[in-house]
Amino acid sequence: MTPEQLKASILQYAIQGKLVEQRSEEGTGEELYQRIQTEKQRLIKEGKIKKEKPLTEITDGEIPFDIPESWKWIKLGEVVSVLGGKRIPVGRTLTTDNTGYKYIRVSDMKDGSVLTDNLLYVPTDIYPSISRYVIHKEDVYITVAGTIGRVGKIPPEIDGANLTENADRLVFSIIDQDWLIKCLESSLVQQQIIDATTKVGQPKLAIKRIQELLIPLPPLAEQKRIVAKIEELLPYVDRYAAAYEKLEQFNAKFPEDMKKSILQYAIQGKLVEQRAEEGTGEELYRQIQTEKQRLIKDGRIKKEKPLDEIAEDEIPFDIPESWKWVRWGDLSFSIQYGYNAPAKSSGRIKMVRISDIQNGKVIWETVPFCDINEAEIQTYLLATNDILFARTGGTVGKSYIVKEIPEDAIYAGYLIRTKYSDTLCPEYLYYFMQTQLYWTQLRNGTIATAQPNCNGQTLSKMILPLPPLAEQKRIVAKLEAILPLCERLK
Repeated sequence: MTPEQLKASILQYAIQGKLVEQRSEEGTGEELYQRIQTEKQRLIKEGKIKKEKPLTEITDGEIPFDIPESWKWIKLGEVVSVLGGKRIPVGRTLTTDNTGYKYIRVSDMKDGSVLTDNLLYVPTDIYPSISRYVIHKEDVYITVAGTIGRVGKIPPEIDGANLTENADRLVFSIIDQDWLIKCLESSLVQQQIIDATTKVGQPKLAIKRIQELLIPLPPLAEQKRIVAKIEELLPYVDRYAAAYEKLEQFNAKFPEDMKKSILQYAIQGKLVEQRAEEGTGEELYRQIQTEKQRLIKDGRIKKEKPLDEIAEDEIPFDIPESWKWVRWGDLSFSIQYGYNAPAKSSGRIKMVRISDIQNGKVIWETVPFCDINEAEIQTYLLATNDILFARTGGTVGKSYIVKEIPEDAIYAGYLIRTKYSDTLCPEYLYYFMQTQLYWTQLRNGTIATAQPNCNGQTLSKMILPLPPLAEQKRIVAKLEAILPLCERLK
């Protein structure tokens, strides 16, 4: 249950007579109704209010729920007078100069009151034409255009201010003001307001429709006790709202936090057990170095400058004894920038851009073509299990593992492609590029400019834990079983 639903439930209990007990000594809603009618007749006789046209009788079909026997169903117009506000003359504007004639707009009406910081004023020369359209602190306002159905009180310091034509004032006596506001805020009345609002042109709530609103009437003393009980409960609603917000934030973060924790466990060697028969990361590392030397000797890859040894203070956490800390550049055969060429609707070959990679997939339908020298195609040609890395812009650091290539394609200049040995599990490397360890190192190596940029050296120097190949595959299998569960929690 949301805080709004909890508050609505409390108001519903209030208007159903379930929030406080009924007391016979407090009289009945019928008796209060008769007192109000007597008072209205007196005011009409004295010329203080106008006689209004009788409202339609309440039918059994209109009554939405049972109320206590001591209460009475009434139409709002039977117990209050609904009076409209007034706009200033066409062609004139309100002023910030304090003329002494405050003007309340719908935009000033917030949270059951009126904000007074940015009030505007009626120019002195036009005040006489709208001087009768004022609202008092004893009244209740109700908005009838723009944001419709908002209700509240008038602060004492702006008692007698002019009222916008987009709100009406409810004038009454022998009714508790706070009870009336709570009643009007209830879902019972708010739904009636929605149903009664004209839908043609600018939505508007007519005075006649307000008069016809159906409300329950308890005895006056019970109204006051109901309000007191609501006020007693509201601090608990506020506490609930604060706790609810924290829970919502936790729930929103939980799937992502869970994913981060699982990936962290994976690269710490805590997700699957180690098996002696699978060898060690050191043995795998030596195997990859031997393969690299052979490829360099055959002229298939270039010899690179040796990377620094991994210092003790670079190592962020312990890993199993059978694993080895390595640098990405020592595992890769090449870390290469993409091809720079204008995107075209037709050309020699397709060219994958950063923008074509969405949610871990290439949207091949959007991939443009480019023109490229035939001799250069092989240098940039994508192959299965290549890892692409965004090196600039808002997606810097995002990675993609190439799995499906429906037709020959190269990759664009704002991407870096890394190639590596078949004795590595590509999915393990891809999952590493989603860990906090990867992103921390990436941020430390990113050039902070208007267009954030990260180069191949950052990737090459990056450290990562290396398990034996068989264990890499078991880690990936476990991740592929668990991570979809995190996605379902979103």
